[in-house]
Amino acid sequence: MTDNAAVVTLKNARKSFGENVVLKDISLQVNQGDVLAIIGPSGGGKSTLLRCLTLLETLDAGNLSYGDLVVCSTDASGRAIYGGKDVLKQAKTRFGLVFQNFNLFPHYTVMKNIIDAPIVVQKRNPAEAEEEARQLLAKMGLAGKENMVPCELSGGQQQRVAIARALALHPQVLYFDEPTSALDPELTQEVLKVIRELAAEKMTMVIVTHEMGFARDVADHLIFMDGGMVVESGRAADVINHPQHERTRSFLSKYEEN
Repeated sequence: MTDNAAVVTLKNARKSFGENVVLKDISLQVNQGDVLAIIGPSGGGKSTLLRCLTLLETLDAGNLSYGDLVVCSTDASGRAIYGGKDVLKQAKTRFGLVFQNFNLFPHYTVMKNIIDAPIVVQKRNPAEAEEEARQLLAKMGLAGKENMVPCELSGGQQQRVAIARALALHPQVLYFDEPTSALDPELTQEVLKVIRELAAEKMTMVIVTHEMGFARDVADHLIFMDGGMVVESGRAADVINHPQHERTRSFLSKYEEN
């Protein structure tokens, strides 16, 4: 994939839960090497957007593609039609997802948490998967923790294991859903440091976050969502330093002291 090629493209996405319309005509494109930050109040649709992008939820309408792979498109009646099992299986190889609560297997060692999917799902050579896992753990500052289980680690360490686990699958884009919301400030900085390093390496990422300074400094682009809509979008520094929309200004004013 060449630089600036679209890794993920979403057009006119709509999603409702019963009468509650959660996503209203959302469109976005993330190119290779881009970091997109998504900010906004709780209940604004951010996590639902991420769940739709990662196929944990299905869209009611809209078009979703990973590179040249069309995951879903809208038919003549306006409904989203998803590709078959093979398409969805292929789509799931193109992204990784890091949850706010780590979602590690509690009874697996750190090493097994990382190598399980590469070996079982991707059928990779176990020795190669283990060697790569060791390299990823060293990169995350976790060398020597291979045989520990999650409960023996701090929250920040568990989140870094979760990032290593996602990277082990060689995703084209890495999604983060509030990766620091379960952490105290000191542990938050540990995790943000890792994400900053990935951004410097041009890892394509989409990050739902409440860390405004981090979003301003690390993201290329930023979307402010509220009420299921994209209220404002643009270069991250521009939106955070010079918001154009009153709703964005009101939201960001609560963070100015941080």
